[in-house]
Amino acid sequence: MEMNNKYNLENFLKKYNLEGINEELLKEALTHSSYSNEHKHLKNYERLEYLGDAVLELITSEYFYKNTDFKEGIMTKKRAGFVCEQALAHYAKEIGLNNYILVGHGQENNVNDTIIADVFESVLGVIYLSFGLDKARDYIFQIVVPYIKKDFVFFGDYKTILQEYVQTDKKSLEYVLVNEYGEAHNKTFEVEVKINDIVYGRGIGKSKKEAEQKAAFDAYKKSAK
Repeated sequence: MEMNNKYNLENFLKKYNLEGINEELLKEALTHSSYSNEHKHLKNYERLEYLGDAVLELITSEYFYKNTDFKEGIMTKKRAGFVCEQALAHYAKEIGLNNYILVGHGQENNVNDTIIADVFESVLGVIYLSFGLDKARDYIFQIVVPYIKKDFVFFGDYKTILQEYVQTDKKSLEYVLVNEYGEAHNKTFEVEVKINDIVYGRGIGKSKKEAEQKAAFDAYKKSAK
């Protein structure tokens, strides 16, 4: 199966019992828009990412409902920590999905966590379409649930943590994009986070989400002292 000349997906598909997956959709799930723009006959992963995001939310929500007695707000907060961008990128790297992503020439040196996280969701969308919800659930139980059981805290959870901290004191919270620079395919974003209109943290990242998470971490360290 030639998805990418440098890597072979057969071992990945065998490990997670995914032989028979829809290969056309799988290639779409691994194709970034920069690559599809260079190969006009190909679709990119964006629609499949949308579907995979919904499937992931359903499966993780179901897990928390069936396996904990947390109240709604706590379940929502807990779930957010395991489906944030940093968490999804971590899962994708752990299972090697980042090795198979198809990007255009201008994007080759900038396969960031945003792209990798998106691909994790898009591949889940293909698993759901190819095999149904039970197989998608099995896949997530192998990859994501072990982290839930360990109550692992990903860096990306700091935005949620800061939100909870601010809500406790009934303070306002705002993320402001203050700068962006670089070429269109390699932008850098700078974000400030304000609590009650006072700047508490700053973050710089290759996506707005990454910059916001770093700003939240910076603010949390200061506000929690």
